[in-house]
Amino acid sequence: MSGTPRILLEDEHCLALLKPAGQLVQGNWAPPGETTLEQDARRHLHPASPDDAYLGIVHRLDRPVSGILVWAKTPKAARRLSRQFEHRAAIKEYWAVVEAGPDPAPRADGAGLPAPVDAWEDWLTPRTDAEGLVRVVAEGTPGARRARTRVVVDDSATLPDGLRWLRLWPETGRTHQLRVQAAARGTPILGDAHYGATRPFAPGIALHARSLQLRHPATSAPLILVAPTPASWAAWGLERASGPRDA
Repeated sequence: MSGTPRILLEDEHCLALLKPAGQLVQGNWAPPGETTLEQDARRHLHPASPDDAYLGIVHRLDRPVSGILVWAKTPKAARRLSRQFEHRAAIKEYWAVVEAGPDPAPRADGAGLPAPVDAWEDWLTPRTDAEGLVRVVAEGTPGARRARTRVVVDDSATLPDGLRWLRLWPETGRTHQLRVQAAARGTPILGDAHYGATRPFAPGIALHARSLQLRHPATSAPLILVAPTPASWAAWGLERASGPRDA
């Protein structure tokens, strides 16, 4: 997987790209024949000498997740964008399709889908374990970090039986946060076998970083970035009543 990145916004200060599901953001782990999104972005910025391009990472997406990723093109922009994520001033919305029954009401034991508007609160291990998993643990567990996500069950979607569409606004940014929180409620994200999903989905998983609201790092003007859902979502029968998607 490699090639020309899909650009959602670019100026002299920042670069917003559409990350494909299944592509690594950065690092040295890309298999032969594949490139990371960072490598593709550097080639876009400086084709003759990609390593000379300044590219500041201010947030990340897991490999199987698609959607918006913003990079800084100057050190000053990197500091200002990073500060917004650190102070939770950047508003992130994700779309997820989860394995669930037809009834959106939560069970009495707290598992299952949330109420139509709800919040998930958990304490998570700070990093993945030997199996590559983040775990929900009891409050007060040494090293545990609080995770909070606002959740809406969206019934404007047409989905195959046994699936539900969620809109998610993470208020914290923990490793695998949305994936482990969904799985902990018995509603794993479609295709996320790592966290217990039983139904296939490819490429990646049905989790999409849909929109990002933040301030421009130079002008402070509000930016609202929206990423179309991958064409694979429609191919798998995952449709929503409105909103842009790839052809």
